[in-house]
Amino acid sequence: MRKVVVTGLGVVCAAGHDTAQFRDSLTAGRSGLGLITQYDVSSLHSRVGAEVKGFSFDPHVPPNDQKHLDRHSLLAIAAADQAVAEAGLDTSADSHRAGVILGTGMGPCETIETMFTEVHIEGRKPRPTTIPRSMFNAPAGHLSMRYGCRGPSQMIVTACSSSAHAIGQAANFIRHGVCDACLAGGVEVLPTLGLLSAWDSLRVMSRDNDHAERSCRPFSRDREGFVMGEGAALLVLESEERARAREAVIHGEVAGIGLSSDAHHITQPQLEGLELALNNALADAGVRAEEVGYINAHGTGTQINDPLETRAIKAALGDHARRVAVSSTKSAHGHTIGAAGALEAIATLLGMNHGFVPPTLHLDDPDPECDLDYVPREARAARFDVALSNSFAFGGHNVVLVLRRYQG
Repeated sequence: MRKVVVTGLGVVCAAGHDTAQFRDSLTAGRSGLGLITQYDVSSLHSRVGAEVKGFSFDPHVPPNDQKHLDRHSLLAIAAADQAVAEAGLDTSADSHRAGVILGTGMGPCETIETMFTEVHIEGRKPRPTTIPRSMFNAPAGHLSMRYGCRGPSQMIVTACSSSAHAIGQAANFIRHGVCDACLAGGVEVLPTLGLLSAWDSLRVMSRDNDHAERSCRPFSRDREGFVMGEGAALLVLESEERARAREAVIHGEVAGIGLSSDAHHITQPQLEGLELALNNALADAGVRAEEVGYINAHGTGTQINDPLETRAIKAALGDHARRVAVSSTKSAHGHTIGAAGALEAIATLLGMNHGFVPPTLHLDDPDPECDLDYVPREARAARFDVALSNSFAFGGHNVVLVLRRYQG
């Protein structure tokens, strides 16, 4: 199978509007969390979020055209433009060999909620643009048209593992010769009030409204739940041969993909499923546990996930688990659901290439059940050549990506 390398990165999230800002937030320990401002959340128990604030889509989409696109598609376009520009990707000569594989969790919920309001409350017909705006697959379609990618184009929906699945799918397409280049990643918008109210009822989100900037505390004794975030994260993946032929800068290699399903419960993860995904990833990459230098944990900050993920890492890595740096960057950028896996893969690659391990912010009092090296509060100068990025989702969908320094 062919090697799959990363040649472009693009990020728009609460912790940074591009990869440079995102890296600076991670190294400086800056949180993008705060009280939600997009609409009135006074009726909710959880009023904290990780919003993309002060970002203009005008450089990417003309203002008059933006009304035809949901924020869902606009975020994907903005992050993809960054990744494509950095990679210098040109598909004009081989458009049939270039694809777009994206993930999302809740889709273009703003357009969908607006449609229900128009029909059921205002008693009028929806606008003609409602269907094109509200399709879950709209971002993948827009990107394939924008960059002339005529190869496989897909939108994957597996909740919090969606964009990790997308990266794995794109990597496997390249590995097996289905295509030579892919835009891969994910996008999520902050849920509308109706959908956020449903999440609020589930009682898995942090309710620490009085300390909004530190309301997500993975692996902490006093953690209260995750903080909903939004954003987009895109990677340009290419075969090693294609990237080297055009002398592209290579950020790293997608060396392995581990997949599993819990087959247990729709909202409660199971140890065996998490451990299986970790073991499958190591086997697929052909790396030993002792080679892993960093793990970007799923690390949601919920009561159930954090100790269970700790146990899974111990089970998969054995004694080496206590020597590995582990952190959750959700403490900085929130839980972006369908974009989480891609955003965290980019955080991992930034650390790998710039000599640091991202921190777990706000971790002042670790839970005794979470007893690994979680890199509390501050980034750590370190070199690592092999890393894992964990994504574990409602529905029992588990993905672990193995990212490796490119040795060329």
